[in-house]
Amino acid sequence: MHLRVLTAFLVTTLLLSSAANSQPAAEPAGVPYPAAASVGGNSLGLNGAGVRYKFVVKVYTAGLYLPQRADTPEAVLAMPGPKRIHVVMLRDIDANELGRLFTRGMEDNAPPQHWLQSIPGTLRMADIFSARKKLLAGDHFSVDFVPGVGTSVLVNGKAASEPIREPEFFTSLLSIWLGPRPADAALKDALLGRATRRGAESGH
Repeated sequence: MHLRVLTAFLVTTLLLSSAANSQPAAEPAGVPYPAAASVGGNSLGLNGAGVRYKFVVKVYTAGLYLPQRADTPEAVLAMPGPKRIHVVMLRDIDANELGRLFTRGMEDNAPPQHWLQSIPGTLRMADIFSARKKLLAGDHFSVDFVPGVGTSVLVNGKAASEPIREPEFFTSLLSIWLGPRPADAALKDALLGRATRRGAESGH
């Protein structure tokens, strides 16, 4: 009798543990972001996720995956190892427009030398977006950085091009959200795992 009770208890514990592990770590705007992601054969943890607002309109969600937690831009950028930024669209948007906004965000936030070294990669990313014409609500893309390999862009889970080799490109790209003039101050806080707050819009 005691053995049956113990077995039932263990089974229930395992089922509850499995259910808990299947739950997303964050769900900004109802979009699930799992607690972990695999990039370059490495398991990364979700550092934070949030919503990009344009005035009162929800444009997309974004999640930042890192080898270990970080709550400052400096710690994120200095951290060795692979990294990922994952974006899910919440509304339809012209892909060329999004590419232009990302380019402007990089130019506004990245150190000048990094920005100059990032231009070839920025042009390649612009080509990836322009080839799609439009990103629809529900479309998603990841930008993965792997040391020694470069930066890969995956659109709806499929690699969109060969890796961008310049390491400065990924740093410049992250500056869109984590730089001194971020696309959305509240999203910056969310990606860094800070308390969410609505910041002033800067138009990116």
